[in-house]
This record gives sequence, C-alpha cells and structure tokens, in this order.
Amino acid sequence: MRRQSPPVWKVYWRCYGNRCKRRTGTDAVTAKAERPRSTFEKMKEPDDQDTDGGKSDRSKSDRRQSHSSRSASRTSMKEDHKSIDDTTGEAFTEGEESYIEDDESYVEHLEGSSSSFQDDYTESFGESRYMETPAPDAEEAEEEVKKKISESFFYDYMELVSMPFVTPDSNIPLDLLTLVHSFGYDCRKRANLQLLESNTVMYIAGNQLIFLNLKTKEQTYLRSSSGIGIGVIGVHPDKTYFTVAEKGVFPKIIIYEYPSMRPYRILQDGTDLAYAYVDFNFDGTLLASVGGSPDHTLTIWNWKEEKPLLRTKAFSQEVFKVTFNPEDDEQLTTSGSGHIKFWAMALTFTGLKLQGSLGRFGKTATTDIEGYMELPDGKVLSGSEWGNMLLWEGGHIKVELSRAAGKPCHQGPINQIMLDEGEVITIGSDGCVRIWDFETIDTANVIDETGLLEIEPINELQVDKNVKLFSMIKMNEVGNNFWLAQDSNGAIWKLDLSFSNITQDPECLFSFHSGAIEALAVSPVTYLMATTGLDCSIRFYDFAGKTPLLQMKFKQGGTALAWVPRLISYGGAQITAGFEDGVVRILELYDPKGLTVFVGRKKVSDADIRLKQVFKPHTAAVTALAYDRDGEVLATGSKDKTVFFFEVERDYKPIGYITTPGPICQLTWSSSSHPESTLLIICEDGYVLEAPFPAIKEEEEDHDVVSYEIKDMCLKYFHFTSVKSKILRLIEIERRKKQKELKEKEKQERRKRLETEMGEDVEKELQGEEEEEEEEEEEEPLPEIFVPSTACHILCGFYSEPGKFWISLGGYDSGFLYHCEFPPDDKSSDNTVRKDEPFDFRLLEDTEDNPITTITFSINQEMMFCGMQNGAIRVYILSKNDPSLTSMEDYWHFNMHDNNYGRVNAISTSFDDRFFVTAGADSNIFVFNIFSEFELKKVVKAKVPSPRFGIETEPIPEDIEDPKAYSIENARRKREHDKLMKEVEEIKAGKREQIKALRNQLQKLLQMNEELPKHMQFKRTDFDLDSKIRAEIGKKTANKIQRVEKELAWEKEKHQLGLKKLQNRFRDSLESDTIVVHAIQSDHKISSYRLMKPSKYSKTKRASQSERRPSKFERFEKEGTGRKDSQRDTGGSISVPEESVIEKGKKFRPKTLSEIMVENQIEKTRKLILKAERAQMKIQQRKKEWEELYKSKPDDDYEDPKDVQAIKEAQLFMGDFNLKTASDYKIPEHMRINAAKKEEELGYLDSMAYSKKMHMNKSIISLRDLKVAVIEEIQCLVQELKTIQLTLPISKHLPIPQVPQIYPEEVPEKRFQYDDETLLAFKQQQVKSQDEKARQVEQTAFAGSAGGFLRLSSGKEGDLTTRDSLSRASKASTFSLDLPKFTEFETADPTDVELEIMKREEIKHVYMQQYLINRIKELIVTFDAELRLLRHQKLKLDIQMKLSDLHHVTLFQEMLLLKNFEKQENILQERVNSLDKEEQDMQWKINETLKEMEEKKNEVAKLQDQEKALYAGFQTALGENNKFANFLMKVLKKRIKRVKKKEVEGDVDEEEESEESSEEESSLESDEEGSGSEDEVFDDSICPTNCDMGLFELALQLREKRLDIEEALVEEKKMIDNLKKEHDTLSKKVKIVATNLNAAEEALEAYQREKQQRLNELLVVIPLKLHQIEYVLFGELPSDLSGSLVFSNRSLGRLQERIVQLHEENSKQKRLNKECRERRKQLIREKREMAKTIQKMEETVSQLMISKFGRVINLEALQTLSVNTTLEELKIKKLRKELSNVKEMKMWEEKIAQVRWELMMKTKEHTKKLHQMNDLCIEKKQLDSRLNTLQNQQGNAFQGPRKADTEARERVTELIQVQAERIQALKEEIALLRKKGGLLLPPIHRPQENE
Repeated sequence: MRRQSPPVWKVYWRCYGNRCKRRTGTDAVTAKAERPRSTFEKMKEPDDQDTDGGKSDRSKSDRRQSHSSRSASRTSMKEDHKSIDDTTGEAFTEGEESYIEDDESYVEHLEGSSSSFQDDYTESFGESRYMETPAPDAEEAEEEVKKKISESFFYDYMELVSMPFVTPDSNIPLDLLTLVHSFGYDCRKRANLQLLESNTVMYIAGNQLIFLNLKTKEQTYLRSSSGIGIGVIGVHPDKTYFTVAEKGVFPKIIIYEYPSMRPYRILQDGTDLAYAYVDFNFDGTLLASVGGSPDHTLTIWNWKEEKPLLRTKAFSQEVFKVTFNPEDDEQLTTSGSGHIKFWAMALTFTGLKLQGSLGRFGKTATTDIEGYMELPDGKVLSGSEWGNMLLWEGGHIKVELSRAAGKPCHQGPINQIMLDEGEVITIGSDGCVRIWDFETIDTANVIDETGLLEIEPINELQVDKNVKLFSMIKMNEVGNNFWLAQDSNGAIWKLDLSFSNITQDPECLFSFHSGAIEALAVSPVTYLMATTGLDCSIRFYDFAGKTPLLQMKFKQGGTALAWVPRLISYGGAQITAGFEDGVVRILELYDPKGLTVFVGRKKVSDADIRLKQVFKPHTAAVTALAYDRDGEVLATGSKDKTVFFFEVERDYKPIGYITTPGPICQLTWSSSSHPESTLLIICEDGYVLEAPFPAIKEEEEDHDVVSYEIKDMCLKYFHFTSVKSKILRLIEIERRKKQKELKEKEKQERRKRLETEMGEDVEKELQGEEEEEEEEEEEEPLPEIFVPSTACHILCGFYSEPGKFWISLGGYDSGFLYHCEFPPDDKSSDNTVRKDEPFDFRLLEDTEDNPITTITFSINQEMMFCGMQNGAIRVYILSKNDPSLTSMEDYWHFNMHDNNYGRVNAISTSFDDRFFVTAGADSNIFVFNIFSEFELKKVVKAKVPSPRFGIETEPIPEDIEDPKAYSIENARRKREHDKLMKEVEEIKAGKREQIKALRNQLQKLLQMNEELPKHMQFKRTDFDLDSKIRAEIGKKTANKIQRVEKELAWEKEKHQLGLKKLQNRFRDSLESDTIVVHAIQSDHKISSYRLMKPSKYSKTKRASQSERRPSKFERFEKEGTGRKDSQRDTGGSISVPEESVIEKGKKFRPKTLSEIMVENQIEKTRKLILKAERAQMKIQQRKKEWEELYKSKPDDDYEDPKDVQAIKEAQLFMGDFNLKTASDYKIPEHMRINAAKKEEELGYLDSMAYSKKMHMNKSIISLRDLKVAVIEEIQCLVQELKTIQLTLPISKHLPIPQVPQIYPEEVPEKRFQYDDETLLAFKQQQVKSQDEKARQVEQTAFAGSAGGFLRLSSGKEGDLTTRDSLSRASKASTFSLDLPKFTEFETADPTDVELEIMKREEIKHVYMQQYLINRIKELIVTFDAELRLLRHQKLKLDIQMKLSDLHHVTLFQEMLLLKNFEKQENILQERVNSLDKEEQDMQWKINETLKEMEEKKNEVAKLQDQEKALYAGFQTALGENNKFANFLMKVLKKRIKRVKKKEVEGDVDEEEESEESSEEESSLESDEEGSGSEDEVFDDSICPTNCDMGLFELALQLREKRLDIEEALVEEKKMIDNLKKEHDTLSKKVKIVATNLNAAEEALEAYQREKQQRLNELLVVIPLKLHQIEYVLFGELPSDLSGSLVFSNRSLGRLQERIVQLHEENSKQKRLNKECRERRKQLIREKREMAKTIQKMEETVSQLMISKFGRVINLEALQTLSVNTTLEELKIKKLRKELSNVKEMKMWEEKIAQVRWELMMKTKEHTKKLHQMNDLCIEKKQLDSRLNTLQNQQGNAFQGPRKADTEARERVTELIQVQAERIQALKEEIALLRKKGGLLLPPIHRPQENE
C-alpha cells in the first residue's frame, strides 16, 4: 500500500520548503501540513504541567484566532504505546501503528509578509508540539493496534521531494533550470563521505545528495524533501539502506532503500531545526540521532517501525557525534564541544531509559572531542585538540597517551579513531594516518603523577603536504586495504594502509575548493569556467563536458575574477584574477597539444595555464574587476577604498586611482546603450559613485609626479538613506484606504438591501449601526519612521539608465530592490554627510531576512537571475527593454545551496545562455541547463583556446609572492622617497668632507702645540670650544653602543639557540669522537671508535606482554601433590574471663565474708583450669610431634627431589634430539624466545660492545696524552740540546732531531674552540665564498669553515707546548744566553788549567749532547712501540666488533620477526593461560566439593550413630520382659508428618519424598517394619492401662528426636546428592577445558614451531678459516654447504668427554641400585619387628587400664578432666547476685521504714485537723442556736431586715461553704493517705474576690 496525501500536502512542502508564498491576486494562499503526531507529542512532562496546563484554554482560543488566517492540513498517525516520563529520558514500549488516510484539507487565506508567516508557522508548531491530539474511538484503536508497517511498504519519492516554486498563474515551466553537474564538495561538513558500494560514494551538496561513481565519475542526484538542506547522512551496515537526516522546522529522517533509491521509512520529531549526526548499531536494527542547536536531542529509533524508543537531551552545547558500542547495543557515546558523554540503556523500576554519564577531565584541560572509539571492554579512546589520545574508563581519564619525548600523537586535533583488524587507526588534522597497537592501548595505565604514557605508532602514513584529514571509510575490496579519506582542505584521497613492499602511494581522486568560493567567471567564447577562493587556488572547468581541467596554486587566496573580453583576447584565452594581498594577475589559458611535441615528453594534458602579467595596485584584497565596453581600460576595486585604472593596450600601464568613501564591493561599466562610458562604483557602507572614463595620457611619462592619484576626476556621489519604514508606512496607509473603501461599498450595498426590506426605518437602523461602528473602531497608529544608525551594506547593483541604477541591500533594508538616481553635482556640499533617497522600489517576496546577494541577466535581458543569502536561486521573467523592472512579478525559486551557510557569492550564464552556473560559500558549484524550446540534444564540450605563436619561448614574468611587497602607488612613493634620501645623503657627504678638513686642521694645530716649549703649550682642554660637547658626544656613543647591543640581542639569542640545537642534535648525542693517533717515526696510526650514546635497547628493558605459563611439573613442585589446608592447629592457653574478679580484688576496702567466699571459689576454679590447661598443652605438643612425624613420612609414590631433578635434566639434555630445522622439533619452554627477551639480548650485546669500545677509546686517549707528554719532554730536551750546542764548536754539532707535532685529528675537541680571530677569518672566508658559483659555495663553505678551525688549532698549537714546558724552555734559554756574556770580557789567553777545564767541559757537553739525542730517540721508539702494541689489540677488537655488528644485524632481524609474531603469540599464550587458570580453578572446586562430600558423609554417619544410640537407650529404658515393649517401640517408630514452614512452596513434595526415602533407607527400621503388621491399628495418643506413664512420655520425646534426626539425615543426603551433581558437572567441564587446553597448547606449539622455522630462515654470518672446515668431498671443499653444521671445538670436545662420563655413570648407577635393594630389605625387616613391639606394648597398656579402672578409658580425656568452667562462672555470678540482692533488700527495707514513719506523722497531723474541725462544727452549732434565739428575741423590734444583717449573713454563709469545702478536701486526703501509694494532691482553694 502507499500512503496517499492530499494535493495540499504537496503544495505546502514545496512552498514552505522554499520559504515562498503562493499569490492569487492580492491574497496570499499557503497550504500548510502539520506533521503526524506520535505518542511522544501526546505526553505531558511533569515539569510542563504547570505551564501547559495553565495555557491550555488560552492556547486553544489563540489557535482558533491565529489559524483563521493560516492553512492547516493534518494527517494523524495514531499509536498505542505505554509511555514513561523521566527527567533524563523517555522510553517507548513496542507498539503497533497504522496510517490513516485523512483527505480533509483546510485552506485559509494568509495576509502579511513571509517573515510573519514563518514566525507564525514556527510559533504554531512550537505550541502544538506537546498538545494532546483527540483520542480515537475504542474500536478504531483496536483495529489500528493490529496494523503494522509492511516490510514491502515504500513511500512515493515524488510526493516527498521538494520542487521549485513558480508564481501561480504564470507560464514559467518548473524545469526552467535543470541541474546538470556539481563541481563542488563541502569538505568541511562532518561525515560527508559515505561508501555504498566499492565504487559508489555519496556526499551532501547543499540541498542535493550526490552519488558519485568512482570509475565512470558519473553523478546521480537525490533531492532534499524539506528544501532547507540536509544535515547529515549515514549508511546501514549492510549497505542496503542509507539515511538522509534533513534540516528545517521539525525535520525528517528519511531512510532510502539502495540501490532502488525509494523512500522506505520516515522518522519524525527527532529534533527542532537540524540533525547533527546519525549512526546505526552493529546489527542495523536501531538508529541513533542527535540534533543540532538549540535542543541537541538524542533519540534512539526503531527505524523499521518508525518509532522512537528513547529520547533525552544530549548536552547543552554542540554535539558532534553519537555512536553505538559495536559490542553492546545498550551503550552509546556522544562527544562535542568541551565534553564527552557515556550513555547506557538502563531498565529501572519506571521502565527503560537512557542514563548519561558526563566524562570528567580532572587535571586534563577541557577539550573539544571530535574523534573517539569504543573499546570491546567498555573503555573509550578519544582524541583531543592538542593531538594526544585520552583513554576513558568509568567516566574518568585513565591515562593520556602521547609519543616519546612528550611529542603529541598528532600535530593538531584527532578527527577520527577506528579499530580495524586488531589495530587502532587515528587520523589527524596534520594529514597523518598512524597505526597503534591495540593491546598496548587497552592495557595502558598511569605510571607517574603526570598521567602521561608514552607509546609509539606501529606504522604511519603522511598523506601529503597541506592535507587536513577529517574522516575515512574503508573500501570493500577483497585482498586490499584501501581507504577513502575526506580532506577538509578540498580533496578525496585513496589510501593504501597495507604497509607492505607493494603499498601504493596516496592517490588524490578528486580535488575541490576548500571553503567559500569567492568569485566565478565564464568564458565569452566557449563553455569554460574559472573559480577562485581563499584556498589560494584558481580552478578551470569544462562545465559543458562536466570535466575539471586544471588548477593553479598561489601564496594568497583569490577574491575576484574577470574573463578578458574578446575585444582584447579574441580567443578568450586570458583571465584576470584579484587576490587578497592586493595583487592582480593576468593568466593565459591554452591547449598544450598545439605546442611542438618533443620525443620522450610526458602525457600532454587537455589544458595548461601560464602567468602572463602581474602587478599590485592595492594594499588590501581586490574585490572587483571590470573591463570597459571597448576593452581599453581595466578598473580594479579593493577594500583599501581605492579604484585603480589601467590602460590595457599598453600592457596594463597604470593610469591612476581614485579614493572612495568605503570598501568596494562591485564595479560595473555602463553598457553600449549609454551615450558615455561610465563606471558604477558600489561601496559596502551605502555609497554609490559614478566615475567617468579616465583620461589616458600620451607616451611621455611625467617623472615629477609623486603619486598616481587622480584628483581632478569629476565623481558623482549617492549616499543611500533607509526608506523602508516609509515604504511600509505607505503600504499600511494604502491597505487601510482599501479596507475603508470596501467597508463603504459594503455599507452602500447593505443600505440598498435594507431600503427594499424595511422602508422608512432604514435611516434609524443605519444611524444606530454607524454610531456603534464609530465606537468600536479605534484606528491603530501607523508604523513609525525608523532609520538605522549605521548604514546597511549594499550587496549588489546594476545600471538601469544613464545616471540611474538598482541596488539590493542587506540587514534592515532587505526585502526590496531600490531604484536610485545620482543627484546633481554640488561641489560645495560634503559628500560624507549627504543623505539621498531612492525614487522607486520593487517589493521582493520572501526576502525580508533573505536578501539578494548577486544579480546577472541573460543576453536578451529577459531573465534576471538572482542569488540569495540562504543559497536559493531566483529567476524573474522580464519584458524587453524594461530598465525600470515594471514587469518584475513572476519568478521561479529553488533552494540549491546550503540554507545556513551556502550564500550564493557568484552566478553567471554561458556565452549562449544555454547554461547557468552558481558558486556558493558552501564550496559547491552547480551547473544548470536553461530551459529552451529549441534546445539541442547533442553533447557539447568546451574548446580550450589554442596557444599563441611563440608562447613557449616567452619568459614567464616574476611573480609577486611576498604579501608585504609594495603596491604600484607605494612603489612610486618609495621611489620618490629614495630620490629624496639620496639628495640628503649627498648633502651629508658634503658636510662630512667639511668636518674632515676641520679635523685635519685641528690635528695640525695640536702637533704645532706639542712642538712648543712646555711652558708655552696649551692644555688639551683649551682646544675644546665647550666641554659639554665632548661629554655629550661620549654619552651618545655609549647610548649607540647600548642600542646596537639591544638590536642585536635577538640575533644573538637566535644564533645561540641555533648553536645549542646543533649541539643537542649532533654533539650531545656523541659520546666520543674519532681520535687518530699517529706514530712519530713510522706511518702507523690508530683511531678510536666514534661512539654514540647507548641505544634504547641497552637502556631500557621492554616488559614482556605475555609471561610464560609455568609447566605442570613446576606447579607440582610449588603446590605439592594436591591442595592441603593451610590452617594448622596451634596449642594455646584457654583464657578465662576473670577480669571483673581481679578488678574487684584490687579495690582497697575491707572484705566481707561473702566476698572472701567468692574469691576462694574463683581461686579454686583457676587452679583447676590451669591444671587442665597444662595437661592439654602437653597433649597438644605430643599431637604436634606426632603430626610432624607423620608428615615427614614419605608417601608410597614419593620420589627423591634430587632424583626428580636428575630425571628432568636427563629428559632435557639427554637422548636423540631433533635439530631446530626439523619439522617435528619441539621447542622447550625455557628456550622459547619473544621480542622482549630478544630486545634484552640486543641490549646486552650493545652494552658489551659499548663497554669494550669505551675501554679501547680510553686506552687511545691515554696514548694520545702520552704523545703530548713525550712531545713536551722532547721540546725541553731539544731546548737543552740547543743550549749545549752553543758552547760546542760547530764541527762537533750533531743534527738536532725534529720535534714531532700533534695532528688536528688527534685533538678533535679543539675544533669547537674559537676566538675573535677565528670568527673574523671565518667571516672573511664566507664573504669570499659568496662570490663563487652555487655548487662551489657548499664545498668552499664547508672546507673553509673546517679548514679555518684546523688552521687555528695548528697555528695556536704550533709548538704544542704546555705552560710548564714553555717555562722550562724559557728558563733553559735564559741560562744558555748568559754563558757567552762572561766570555765577552775575557781578553787574555787562557791558561793550561783553564784549557783543561774547557776541555773537560767540552767532553761533558759532547756526552750530554749524545745522551739527550739518545733520550729523544728512546722516547720516540718507546711511544711507537706502545702505539703498535695497542694497534694490534685494536685490530683484534675490530674483528670482534665486526662480528658483533653481524650478530647485531641478526638479532635485529630476529627481533623484527618476533615482533610480527608477538601479537598472535600473545593471543595464543593468553588463551593457554586463561584455560590453564580455568582448569586449576575447576580442579580446586572439585577438591573442595570432595571435601564437603566427605564432611557430609561424616555428618550422616554421626546422625546414624545418634539414631542407633537413641534406639539402644530406649531399649535399655524398657528393660527385659516388658509387656508393653512392642507398643512403645511402635510409638517410637511411628511415621508422623510434621508441618514445617518452607521458604519455597514448590519444595514440599520433594521434602515428603525425601522423608519417605530416608525412612525406607533407615537400616534399623527396615527389619521392624517387615515384622510388624500393616493392618494393626493403634492409638498412640493414649497411654494403655498399666503401662508406665514415664516410659510412654519418654517414647514420645524420643520419637520427636528421631524425627529431627531423620530430617537432618534427609537434608544431609540431599546436599550430598547436590554435591555429587556439582562434582559430575565440574568433572565434565574439566575434561572439556583440558581438551581445549591441549588444543591451545598444540596451537601455541605449532605457532612456536612456525616462528622457529621463520627464525631458521634468517641468514647468520659466521667467519671460518679453511682449517676449521672438515666437511670435504674427495679432498675438496664442496660448492654447496647447505647440508653442513657449524660446531665449536669446545662443544665437540664436551660431547666426546660425555661418552666417557656416561660409561662411568652407568657403572656407578648399577652399584648404587644394588646397595639400595639391600638397604630396602633390611628396612622391611626392621619395620616388622617394630610393629610387633608396638602391638605388645598396646596389650600391656590395655591390661593395666582394666586392672586399675575396670575398663579401657581415654587417658587424654582423663588428663584434661577439669571443672565445668561455665558452671563455676554461673555459681560465682549467683553468689554475686545474692550479695547484691541482699544489699538491695536492705536498702528497700530502710526506705519502707522511712515511708511508714512519714505516714504516721501525716496521720497524726490529719487527726489533729479532724479534732479542730469537730470543734468548729460544735461552735457553729452553738452560734446557730444563739443566732436563732437572738432573732426570735429582737424580731419584734426590727420588722424589716437590715442591710448590715444581710451582709453579715452572706459573709457567714460564704465562710461556711469554704469550711465545708476544706472539710471535704481533708476527708479525701485522709482517704488517700490510708491507701498504699496514694497520690497526694494539694488542697483546692477557692478564689476569693477580696483577696
């Protein structure tokens, strides 16, 4: 079935989707459809009851009134659900819903603007969202519940899709514009790349969903249903459905079936305005959606039933993403701005609801979270803005992951995290894809307070430069690991993440603009189009052939484009582009196929582009480019408020520029219909200018002109002033006028009608109605005139007639097109303060908040194309030659770009009006076909212009890439400034020459002054004209030096940091540099090792992730043969609680007799207890010794640990073993290797090699130091030798040995020592090297710098002498120079003695000369010998190091191989460990079960023994020959069902059955029941006559005990049965686990074998000499050595020695076996004798006990026999209680005596009062009698009563009453006192008035 909707439904969705009105005459009619309601809308939230309830009546009436002017068409969707309200979520139980066709439609008129319609629409929906809908009848509800959505049900796409709006009653076709192709891609939209098939992707482009075939590059389009845009898309896990979540007011989620593209399900009421993200669960049965601002609603849908299951508010800020946990559908995660939230579906007592837990960042800075991933165990791994990964557990950050050395995982935010094939994949904004080890991340934990853990990626891929990855999806290609990546810098990439030898490089499949497209230009001759944006690229397209041609990148973003007209470039090959740095470039497009083709040239593209010319006229972004109608002048406008003119014919020679009041937004030249060529300049801030055609100067240039500014140009100004409020006021006045006219007309008609009906009474009737109407009518005030304080921006405009133009504005003034005219030129007025108003306007429907941003016309001016702020396209149909737009009424409107941020920035038609192209801020470019009745169906394609002749030989001009480069104007000003500065410098040079001449003159005067006598000379200060001048000059010099130092401080710091970085990079990591020590006489030399700092392998040891499982033998050794109880009995004293007694004894007071009795009793008890304790301790000690003795007794299967270890070693190291290359080789557990162990081995090798090299380096350094010392000593000896030779004749001089020198490579550390001379020499060498060629620059610079340092070192160390040697040499030289001075004064001939002395001195000097020469030779020879010896050692070490390097390579290869195997090995090892642990746990449970069964069996045996003892005791009580024995026994054995309270009612039958079975199983009852008669009936409730009543009662009591025992037996047996079942179950499970464990161990062993085989395949280099090879064939070395083995001589000798050892060991074992057999026989004999002795001693003990005690007793019980501690304690308590009771009784007796005495006193007092009362009564009686007598006597004298008598009588009467009351109170008090414990109340006093 199909769900049909009335036509009004379609009309509404089309109209509202495009925010338009359907007009019929003057009334606007709009059809509006209300959304279907679900149960969620019918519910009232608890928080909303007060607000909604109070507004219910008022809202209904308001709705009636408001809906009187609106349209409403409702389709009801009735559901039967049970709803649950909760603050965090609302759950919906599964129900059934049906669709009821509702054909009723209501169309009402709407008056007002579109904005009010939109507000009313939103308001009505907002009010009605939570309003209850009328409930259906019961019968209808029952029928609807039975209905359900069919699996084959589909919606009609044509009913859902939004269509273009066309003005009613117009002839505009719906297909006026038809989408042909899309060249854009919204690369910054979240999740905007989804894969449906292996070659089909889909993405959102504005209001379209585009399906792109990756192979054919064909596009298919799916239209939005709302017409307001698409929020997000998603794909079902099975790729059979895809989701389109739209935008708008209460948008829908539409699920389409793929590949049929039919709407399958529609979900409604999930959010208010737009969806932000959707996601299916792993099975695809549920769908999660999250809304955007303002509600951010999270909804879980049963999408096949179109029902929301759960709903809640996700967060208060923007939510980026929501996903299900792949492992658990009841867990979800949301993330967004500054938060991450973890959700769970919890079943509470109120039903199912969503519970959210907000992630707590703790010490970590709060970050926006874009990418995250749920781990299988519930943890969540997320990214961060700074590039690190955050591992969340339990709502908190468990650890933050970064790379080594504190580097982040990515340079920038991590946008997506995925788990693929056991590896974690992260993609970041730095363009990198990194692969991480899942196990490392899953087991990551904090190691220090920083909370950081450093890890390194397994692999990484840098896609390309300037790539910002946003999302990735995996392609479904078998055998490949290809991914598609969304690049937010405008590309779709294909990535190969296999990371193998055949991995393909990243391939860019498609390239697009990134961000808003700023400008668009279309070729005037063919179907070519160019676009540019702030992404620094210009792209060219063949929009007819649907092909992107090429792109060109620049340093700055493009802002304006203009295709050069055909008048300038006939082939349409040139295009002008403006950029944001103010540069304008002329580009030339050509077809490279037209160029000369050379052999071997690469594939030629379809188009190419080259830079033809470049110039910079502006200092800010170029916003407009325009060629005049004749193609002579190019005008450029910019944000720097200037318009520059260029002469095109003279290679764009600058003409000049003019300044404008505001930034330029558009330039338009007048058309050919205008008499003059003028330029319309539109500024953003409300100014519009008109400039005439600039005057072009002649060839000669005016070099004297300083600036290009044109100051004499006559400009016309128009400053727009807002008139919108006036227009609205006029419209309101016109509306009211029409309304009055209609009323007058109605009144006239009514008058006529009433005249015909009523006749003469018409006037009165009408007069009364008029009075009522005048009273009722109160005219509302007209709208006020409003002018914005700041001018609204002008968006676009165009010429209408000469001096007139149309403009469109944004902001408050939007909604109209304004027709303006330049006012007459008034040079006296100030243009900045003028205010001009338009003279005409055109109302634009639905543009109140959606102004027109750009306008273009067709060639024939019959269609006006408009681009809107919300991304829509509007086409107005105009009449010919209608510049005033009088016919602008009918239009075609369609939403194409994104409604939120897809503003249309540029539109254009093709040169032949066949195509229409749009470019928006949402990166989308759409190409449309324009409807034509004569449309050609043939395929068209753009033709790229042919290249000009000689274009390939033309030099490419130098581009302006520096954004700080001078503009044309600034360059001219700079040139003038430089000219001026040059003149100033010439003046300065003249002044300097004058100063120089004066300085020379001063020098001459000073010289003449010095030649004068001193007393005539002037002082130097006398020549100073002013002393302050010199001080000022010195101060200035110091300030200049200080300023220069400050200026160079940054450079100094920079170079210091650079030097420090170089040292850190190259020098600090170097442990020791190469030192080459040369021999002195020979050519031998020795060099040290160049050592780096130790590697990471030698520093750290990586922990093995999977520890080896201990073998069963090892566990057997650790745990023993079985699990034994660890708790042992320990003998301890039994503590008796006697603290209270001791504390009382400590009190210092005299003791009473009772206390002494208590203390004696306590002391007696304590002694008995201590005695029993000592006996108990002895018994416990004896038991402990016996237990230890029995424990030391070996079991029958006991084996000596030494023998076990020997057997184990024999199994491991003896026997016929396979080689490692064998297929069935089994790797012993101790020989298994993993990557961690291999790293340790590698580190050990590195450390060993490092230590040996360091030792050798130290030896070489010591040798170098020795050479330095030798040279110093030789220098001293040579100096002494020279001194000696000064005294010897020349004939006896021997040649002086040459002093050896230190080579530069012997002291490499001196290369880093420098001084000023070195730096100056280096600087001079650099200056010289700059003049040479580029190739020689590097060589010369390097050699020069190194040579400079070397020459410095050699020059400074020319003599290589230390301070000591120099001092010694200087001393020697001074001594030798003094000798000839003595001889200078000797003029006389020497005597014989002197001659003899001189001869002796000569002989001595000759000897010393020879000795010193020999000493020098000895030093040299000794040093050379030391060097040769060390050289031989180093050669041997070189061999070892080379072998270690080879071994290092082998180990490294093995480590890499082991790392590849490590992951799977860890998995297998973990499985083996888990199964082994499970087996151990089950075995332990089995042992525990067996123990419990043994305990229960013992309990059963005890109960059976109690039952036997019960019967035996009763039999003893009966005695012999009791005639009632059978009766009493039957009474005892009678079965009685006793009622017991059961916890579970269902167990009653089982209990009865168990009782019956237990009774039947009773061994003692079976015989009795068989002998008894079943027919015999007896009454056990009455004791028979003559039967002992005591025995009968005893039988009844014992029967109760028997029943208790039987019930206990039943319970115990039941528990035994349960334990048996549990034991059987566990045994079966143990077998299964053991089988699985064996399988896992076999799999692990196979994997280890495979790993060993792969390790065997690695090549190992072993150097051998020929004599070491014994594998020869026919006396020759075989060519193939693959079958040979390499054995060390030591191992071979050990094997040969092992043969002899085995023979000796065999004979030794035989001898030991024989001795052990004999020893065993002897022990067996001794054991038998000991058993006999023990038996005799036991018989002796039994006889002694019988003779002493009469029976065998338990000696231990006898020894430990003591008093009953409890009884004694009770006796002591009893004594204490009696004492306390006596004291208490004595106290109460005293109290009673006191109370009795008080009672007696009270009685006496009351008796006395009674006597007084009696006396008073007697006195009263007497007074009464006397009074009567007096009355009788004086009655005659006083006839009337007197006043005094009356008052006295009253007083007496009151007194009597008071006394009577007192008497009564006393009587009551006496009566109470007579009673025991009576309550004594105070007497009642009557209140007296007089008191």
